[in-house]
Amino acid sequence: MIVRLVKRIAVLLVSLVVSSVLVFAFMAVLPGDPARVALGTSASETAVAQLREQFGLDRPFVAQYLSWVHGLVTFDPGTSYISHTEIGPQLADRLQVTLWLVGAGMVLACILAVPMGILMAVRHRRPSGLILSALSQAGVAVPAFLAGILLITVFAVGLGWLPANGWTPPAQDPVLFLKQLVLPVLSLGMVQGAVLTRYIRSAVLDVLREDYLRTARAKGLRPMRALVRHGLRNAAVPVVTVLALQLATLLVGAVVIERVFVIPGLGSLLLDSVSNRDLIVVQDVVMIIAMAVLLVNFLVDTIYLMIDPRLRGGSS
Repeated sequence: MIVRLVKRIAVLLVSLVVSSVLVFAFMAVLPGDPARVALGTSASETAVAQLREQFGLDRPFVAQYLSWVHGLVTFDPGTSYISHTEIGPQLADRLQVTLWLVGAGMVLACILAVPMGILMAVRHRRPSGLILSALSQAGVAVPAFLAGILLITVFAVGLGWLPANGWTPPAQDPVLFLKQLVLPVLSLGMVQGAVLTRYIRSAVLDVLREDYLRTARAKGLRPMRALVRHGLRNAAVPVVTVLALQLATLLVGAVVIERVFVIPGLGSLLLDSVSNRDLIVVQDVVMIIAMAVLLVNFLVDTIYLMIDPRLRGGSS
């Protein structure tokens, strides 16, 4: 198991390096001069050259890349080309907001999907199972941003129970923070929960057809007890893979949801920076998202080793 874990850490590190090179290279080949964009088209060549030198844009590609990576590793990503403010504090504040949104959305998705998926599988030939299956299909068909707009229309505009948008830090006003978190989390969690429900249903159905579960029932265990004791752990292996994909989807979906609910997260920062052509901020945000996806995949591989003993031996 230790050897496998070391291999996965090595793969993670290589993936991070490759991702950083691709992100930096993609931003470097985009048309336009960041210094010219920051100063405007009427700026003199001398002023543009001075700003390029100030931000290190006149250095070779490799030197710029190494300086950027060093800034990320030391948590000092530099200064914005447009606002001339430190990027680090912005990223820390925005990342905290996005983590609240994505984390709560994933928890809600699991709370909804696990019992519903199991119930749909156990009762797949009964009316209740068919009704739940139809509801999950409808949830899969609804985009997160549309779910957000519908929730705002009903609960914020129509009933007036919850605020339609905005963000308040939890330390400043915990009650208002929770109220503002409800609708965006529901928008993300319900849609992703509907998708996850379909995979859990499929995984549990596969387990229900296994011989060892039939044997457990033949020995006197009730179907649900047999499933809980002997089946859910095996059903969890493919579901963990889907959870990793769902987390990546939630990160992307949060970009849109943050716009719908006017939430100052990483997604909003990314879109604002793209509009302002603040490429260094765009570069940093994209790399943070890539790092988050790669880290999630690494954690999933590690969880595999914990829930599936067959993966702990051998050389692969």
